[in-house]
Amino acid sequence: MKCQHCDKPATFHITELTDGKPQELHLCEEHAREYLTESGQNPASVGSMAAMLAQQMAQQMTVGQTAEELARLDEQLCPFCGISFHEFRSQGRLGCPHDYTCFHRQLDPLILNIHGESEHVGKRPNRGADQSEARTRLIRLRREMKEAVTEEDYERAGKLRDEIRRIEGEQEG
Repeated sequence: MKCQHCDKPATFHITELTDGKPQELHLCEEHAREYLTESGQNPASVGSMAAMLAQQMAQQMTVGQTAEELARLDEQLCPFCGISFHEFRSQGRLGCPHDYTCFHRQLDPLILNIHGESEHVGKRPNRGADQSEARTRLIRLRREMKEAVTEEDYERAGKLRDEIRRIEGEQEG
């Protein structure tokens, strides 16, 4: 990613809360140094000490709200593979293609920030979507089988195992 002020690579990524909304800055080392010295040398622009304290308290409250929202998001699960948003944040990996739909609101800004685009441009695999559907179904069945074993419902686990083997046989043949 390039600096917002020049063509050098951005090595500093700064997120500031402005009026309760996050604002991202991507700067090279030189522009980051200028930015940080400008904001550090000019406390009079913020106003009186009371205004500064009020601004800091508002930021703390916003951070608290953000933490509550994040905790709520962490509990959200994909209905297909069962991965939670917390697991994604911890591992950095999604469980199935449907996660892009389930976590759309959270992933779009992240993908845009990382790749600079939110839509794929480039080569696509020759394989069809039907194989993807089968893989997603296998993921869901394996998760259900694991849950059945944990619950000691071995009859259901056996049926799920047989179904998994049938689908895997169809894919091989």
